[in-house]
Amino acid sequence: MSAIGVGMNHVDLPEPGWVDAHVHVWDRARHPQPWIDPVTMAAIDRDFDLPTLRADVRAGAAADAAAPMPRVVLVQTVPVEAETRDLLQTALDDQLVAGVVGWVDLTGPAVADRLTALLEADGGKRLVGVRHLLQDEPDPAWLDRPDARRGAHAVADAGLALDLVIRREQLPAVIRLARAVPGLRLVLDHLGKPRIAAGELEPWRTELVALAGAPNVTAKLSGLVTEADWLSWSVGQLAPYAEAALGAFGPSRLMFGSDWPVARLATTYPRWLAAARALTSGLDADERRAVFGETATRVYRLTVR
Repeated sequence: MSAIGVGMNHVDLPEPGWVDAHVHVWDRARHPQPWIDPVTMAAIDRDFDLPTLRADVRAGAAADAAAPMPRVVLVQTVPVEAETRDLLQTALDDQLVAGVVGWVDLTGPAVADRLTALLEADGGKRLVGVRHLLQDEPDPAWLDRPDARRGAHAVADAGLALDLVIRREQLPAVIRLARAVPGLRLVLDHLGKPRIAAGELEPWRTELVALAGAPNVTAKLSGLVTEADWLSWSVGQLAPYAEAALGAFGPSRLMFGSDWPVARLATTYPRWLAAARALTSGLDADERRAVFGETATRVYRLTVR
C-alpha cells in the first residue's frame, strides 16, 4: 500500500464519472442534529450545504476549475421523513446530486405507502434508497422482527436499496436479513464500523466474509477514519480493513464514500480521498473505476442528467 503523508495538501481527483456515495447536508434550524456533541464534535457543530462540499472537494486538489466534480449521494442523518423530502428537493435543485438515501419508518404499518409518497414527491425520482440507523437500536435482534422484515420487503418491492449503519456486533443480524430477503439490495455503510482504534480485526473480518457470501450485499469504503484514532490515524492502520473488504466483496461490490462532513472530525476531504486511492492502489484501472463510481451507479441505479 502506498503511504500518504499526513501533511499533504493536494491529491489528483478521479476521472470523470466518479461518485461519492455517502455525503450529508444539514440545516439545524429545520432538522436538529442531536447526535452532534458540541464538545467532542466541534468540527462539525454547524450547518453544512452543497456549496461547502464543493469547496472542500476543490480545496487542495491538484486540479483546475474544469476538473471533474463527483456526483454525490445524499444520505439522511435523522429519522425524520421531512428531512428526506428536503433532500429530494435539494436533489431537484442541484445537478451535483445523483441520488438520495432517505428515511421511512421500516416498522410502520404503512411503509409501502410512505415509500410511494416519497417516490411521487418533488424530486422523488432521485430517491435511490432508504437507511435505518440500526446502531441506535438496543435490541440485537431488531432486524429479525416481523415488522422490520415486512419493511425490508417493502423497500425491495419499491425498487430501492436499504442502507444500514450498524455497530460491529450487529453484523450477524445483517447476515440473517441478507439471506432472508435475497431480492433486497443491502448496502453496508462504513464497512460495518470495525473497531480500528482498538486494532480489532476479529470477529469483524470473519463476519464480513460471511456477509459478502450474500450476493445482494455491497459495502461502502467510508467512515474508516472516524473509527480510527481521529488524531493519529494512518493509511497503514486502515489498510488491513480495506484489504479485508476488497477480499470479501471485490471492487465490483465496494463503493467509495467520504462520509462528509462527519469525516471532518478526523480528516479533510482531500486527505481521505488520497487515502482511499492509496488503499485501492493495487487495483487495475477498471477495478478502481468500479470502486469510485460504477458500483454506486449500478447499485443505486443512478442516472446521468
